[in-house]
Amino acid sequence: MESNPNRLPRHVVLFPSPGMGHLIPFVELAKQLVVRHQLTATIVTFADFQASTLLSSLPSSISNATLPPPPLDDLPPKAHIITRISYTMARAASPLRELLASLSRSTRVSAVFVDLLGGDTLSAARELGIPTYIFFTSNFFCLSFFLHLPALDEATTGEYRDLPEPLRLPGCVDLWGEDFLEPIQDRSNDACSWVVHHARNHRLVDGIIVDSFEAPETDAAEFFKQNELGVPPIWGIGPLTWASSKPNSDPHNCLGWLDEQPDGSVLLLCFGSGGTLSWQQTQELALGLEMSGQRFLWAARSPSEEDPSASFFENGGDANDDPLGFLPDGFLQRTKGRGMVVPSWVPQWEVLCHVATSGFLSHCGWNSTLECLVHGVPMIAWPLYSEQRMNAVLLVEGMKVALRPEQGEDGVVGREQVATVVRELMVGKRGKEVRRRMREMKEEAKKAVAEGGSSWKAMGAVVGLLKGAVLSGK
Repeated sequence: MESNPNRLPRHVVLFPSPGMGHLIPFVELAKQLVVRHQLTATIVTFADFQASTLLSSLPSSISNATLPPPPLDDLPPKAHIITRISYTMARAASPLRELLASLSRSTRVSAVFVDLLGGDTLSAARELGIPTYIFFTSNFFCLSFFLHLPALDEATTGEYRDLPEPLRLPGCVDLWGEDFLEPIQDRSNDACSWVVHHARNHRLVDGIIVDSFEAPETDAAEFFKQNELGVPPIWGIGPLTWASSKPNSDPHNCLGWLDEQPDGSVLLLCFGSGGTLSWQQTQELALGLEMSGQRFLWAARSPSEEDPSASFFENGGDANDDPLGFLPDGFLQRTKGRGMVVPSWVPQWEVLCHVATSGFLSHCGWNSTLECLVHGVPMIAWPLYSEQRMNAVLLVEGMKVALRPEQGEDGVVGREQVATVVRELMVGKRGKEVRRRMREMKEEAKKAVAEGGSSWKAMGAVVGLLKGAVLSGK
């Protein structure tokens, strides 16, 4: 006897593309849907992706399903990370369909969520009549660029960085070509074609949710509400980090060291789960920190000369006998007491919470940026790859909550510039202003996710559609 489909639990499937920075916001979204809205959820990952600590902490109403990692042997060894992820997701469509069909026998699957690189998997959901959504784990500024990119691609000859005028998107700050998404800076690379392809996919879904909130991007958010672009409905539901329960592992006792520092005196430096610097840039950053005279906590990773995203698919830290041996000779001894350097990773959430922390030199990944907004910590913008240069433009010129150092002609930020911008953020006049602005954003973030706030209402609207889609049998 078949089960009555209307009595089966309402269920959502969330399928982020590979990478811890992609998985974390999907986990937060799943928690919101389950805890606040009484849905059940499955987070889909690839079997070779090591995220057991994060996934094992999920509520029982969130399950984890794994798909076999598709072969990528036919790709060039140095294929761009976007190309690798794109092929990975596109080749996962068939096993995803099998998973969705299996889940549909025991649950009412009301939606499938993917990120901006996962649109090619959604054919599996459409074949089964399941509504499809993109969870855009960035901001309205980047989403606006994404939605305009296909038309821009058709109208542009040459490289984007050579455009004579900035791009002016509705409700957004001006964007020069050199700050466009890193993967499209070389239009002859397959990665550029893939990004344009993913941008087109954004118009084919039932809706787009954005991990941002209205206050930092009021004009852009309002423009999307008017929907003059003829795109699917768009909702800002962030910052999802607000409700997080963060891991408290601290193997290097960073928090104990912070306890010994004066309140509001320490600059955190961290480049996310995948960011790396060149050897020369690492030397200049270290010597600039020393010159600044400011206190700092630095999660330092072994340099890479080839790719600023070289550590993206790594799950562990540096395993060398001397994991900090790349630092300048004598640097650790000369900065002992006012500086602490640890290999690769710090408990970032807890560090940003700490009263001693007063600034964050960041790669401008959006997850880290949201954590700064939630805690009111001003930033030094140091973008490395992906959309991070666009995020830096938004933070510095749009929201005015960050400072940005100037690069030399060789693309390296020199030690004098490092020292100058660090001192300016920590004790300078401009630093006081961005600190004031960041405190304002912290309060706006609170309001957005509180009952009756803009993000609270948007999430309720999305869930209402999901439940309606289930009940109508779509």
